Amino acid sequence: MIKLYDYELSGNCYKLRLLMSILGVEYETVPVDFYPGREHKSAWFLRVNPLGQLPVVDDDGLVLRDAQAILVYLAARYDTSGTWYPRDDARLLGEISQWLAFADGITATASAARLHDGLFYDVDIDACRAGAHRLFRILDEHLWFGEQEGRDWLCGAAHPTIADIACFPYVMLSEEGGISRQDYPAIRRWCDRLKRVDGFIVMSGIFPASRARAA
Repeated sequence: MIKLYDYELSGNCYKLRLLMSILGVEYETVPVDFYPGREHKSAWFLRVNPLGQLPVVDDDGLVLRDAQAILVYLAARYDTSGTWYPRDDARLLGEISQWLAFADGITATASAARLHDGLFYDVDIDACRAGAHRLFRILDEHLWFGEQEGRDWLCGAAHPTIADIACFPYVMLSEEGGISRQDYPAIRRWCDRLKRVDGFIVMSGIFPASRARAA
C-alpha cells in the first residue's frame, strides 16, 4: 500500500490525497508535524527526503518527492481510464507539463503568501501577492477563452487532467494569503467544476461545491 508522508493543511499533500480519492487508490498516511514542530526538517524525515519537503510517497519501496512528479506517477500507474495523464497523446502531455510548471509558480506566490499570513514565514508578501495576481490573470483569461471554445479544463481535452489538480489547491486556498479571487470569474467556475468530479474530497479551507453554479 502507498505510504503518504502528509501534513493535513498542505495544499501539495492535498492534491495527492485528492487524486488518490478520485482514482480509488488506497493509501496510508504518516503525519508529519510541519508546523509548529518543523518535523520535515528532523533527522528522521531528512533520511526520507534530504530536501526536507512535503509531500513524499513510498510505494512498495519506490520513494518519490515533489507533488507534481508524484501526480504524474500516480496517474500513470493507477489511472485505468488513461485520462488523467494520457500517455499516448503527445500534445496533451506537453500541455500538462506546461501547467505543472505553472502550478509551481502558484506555489511560489499564493502558497508563500498563505505561509506568511498563517505560519509567519518571512517572505516579501507584497511580491508574493502581486505575483499570484499576475498568474491568476493569466489563468482566468486562459479559462475564459477556453469556455468560449467549449473547453472546461486547462488542457485541450473533454476531461480534467492532473494539470487541473496541480493548480487547484493553492488557487482555492489563496484567500488565506490575502489574495482574493473575486475578480476571476472563470477561475471560480473552473474550481466549481472540479469540485463536482466524482471522488472529490475536501480539506480545511476547501469546501464542497455549492448547490448553485459559480457565476
